[in-house]
This record gives sequence, C-alpha cells and structure tokens, in this order.
Amino acid sequence: MHGFMNKFFSHNNLPQLNWFGKIFSFLIINGYWGVIKNPTFYQGPLKGITLPVLNCYSCPLAYTSCPIGLMQHFLEIRLVPYYLIGMISTIGVVFGQATCGWVCPFGLLQDILYKIPGRKVRIPHKLYYMKYLFLLVTIVLSIWMVSPVFCKYFCPAGTLEAGLPHIIWAPEFRPLLTWIFGLKFVLMIIFLLLFVFTKRPFCTTSCPMGAILGGFNKVSFLQMHVSAYKCTKCDICRTVCPMDISIWKNPKDLDCIRCGRCVVGCPANAIEMTFRGVKIAKLNVNPTLRKSDTQG
Repeated sequence: MHGFMNKFFSHNNLPQLNWFGKIFSFLIINGYWGVIKNPTFYQGPLKGITLPVLNCYSCPLAYTSCPIGLMQHFLEIRLVPYYLIGMISTIGVVFGQATCGWVCPFGLLQDILYKIPGRKVRIPHKLYYMKYLFLLVTIVLSIWMVSPVFCKYFCPAGTLEAGLPHIIWAPEFRPLLTWIFGLKFVLMIIFLLLFVFTKRPFCTTSCPMGAILGGFNKVSFLQMHVSAYKCTKCDICRTVCPMDISIWKNPKDLDCIRCGRCVVGCPANAIEMTFRGVKIAKLNVNPTLRKSDTQG
C-alpha cells in the first residue's frame, strides 16, 4: 500500500492530480444542470451537505451549501452549528487546509486566471492576517446585525456564482438591484483583476474558510516535511507556491494548502508530503543535480 501511494502521488502525477481534483470537484459541487430547464437554484436534499470550500449556496448549479453562509445563519438564529463544527473539524484534523488546494471552486478560478500572461506582483505577507479580521468581523456583525454580512456585503464568489446568473437568467430579480449589489459587483471586478496579477489574493487576504482551516495545519494527519540537511534555502518553493509561502521556513505554515507544488518544484528533493508519518508524495532525486545541491 505504501509503495502504491508513493507511486500514485509521485512527482510525475502530482500536478495533473491536483488539477484533476480541482476540476472534478467543481463539476461535482456545481453539477445541477437542471437549471437549463428551470432557471432557479437547486433546493433538493443535497443542500444539507456542506464542504469546507467557498461555493455559493445560491449558485444555480450548486448542489451543496456554503459553510460560511451556514455559519452566519446559525449565528443569526443563536444556535450552535454542531454539524458544521464537526464537519470542519474532522476534515481539518485529517487534511488540514488541503481542501483549499484540491477541492475549492473559487481557488480553481484564481489558479486559472493567474495563468494569464502578464506582469505579476506579490502581496505583502502582513496582509495575509486580514482574513482573520474578516472572520472575526463576520462572526461579530452576523450576531449583532442578525444578517449574513459577509455574503450580503462582500463575498465576490457569491456575486459571480449567484448574483450575476440570477440577474441574467431571471429578469424578475432585476428590479431588486440596489447599491449593495453595485458595491459587490465592483469588489468582484477588483478581485477578478487581482486574480490575474497575483497569487490567490482572495485566499491569502480575505477568505474566512481559509482562516478557520489554516489552524488545523499544525495538527493534521496530512503534513509537509522539509529536510534541513537537503534544503539549500533557494526559496524556489515560494516561487512555485500558489499561496506564495516559503515552506522551508515553516512546514506547518497556516497558509499552506497542501497542493504539493513545492514537492515537485524543489530541486534538492528536500520536501515531502506525509499522511500520519507515511510518505505519500516525494520527488525522486534528479540525477542531474550536483551532490552539493542536495546537501545544502
């Protein structure tokens, strides 16, 4: 089994597996094509399922619920969301923040748009702490205002996946347009432009779900390991990382989404991905590397 996992998650397969995982997840989560016949969103039993990713409840194609929207709903009605806490905790303990790197539809969109050629810029890491502020503000204001403030006033995923489609496909919604939608539309355009020029700007600075899941990176079964003996501190891991982090500095980094690109990109074969201590992703040593390159 160990050999199979090592081969399955080898450097030859990992990038393709990651893209397949994100695209497959998008098609499963947003697979309700009945909207073509009936221009409204799915409201069947699968809406009772929520996954720790950002995908709007009201998206016409969505089968599942958004965890952030669900969290705000329970805060509004003053109930403890035991199911939501259990689901996020279970997945977090097992996989850490890996769902952000392998499953999240909004993460997929950011990765795709970043591939558009052009000048790229880096977001200062100090701004990464903003997402914790967004999480705190979302919790406090949802209780105080008795309203889903994040979804109502900010979330660009909701505007793109639900707001615009409903306005386009259901003309009866157009008279309901207000300044709030205008504000969210402008924010959506700003984020879409940022997606082209910088790595996952919404994930790094604004996503409450990422802020919650990141804490599990410290204790999750799925972990990253960096060999201090092999690592040359070249920082190529940061260059290839979609979250723009240097995994060699902290393998348990709260912003690591466990995508494995650093495993593939490391020229010194210093980075491994493990599950409960068992190696499941490791780059085979490149025979063209000099011995000094691998020894650091």
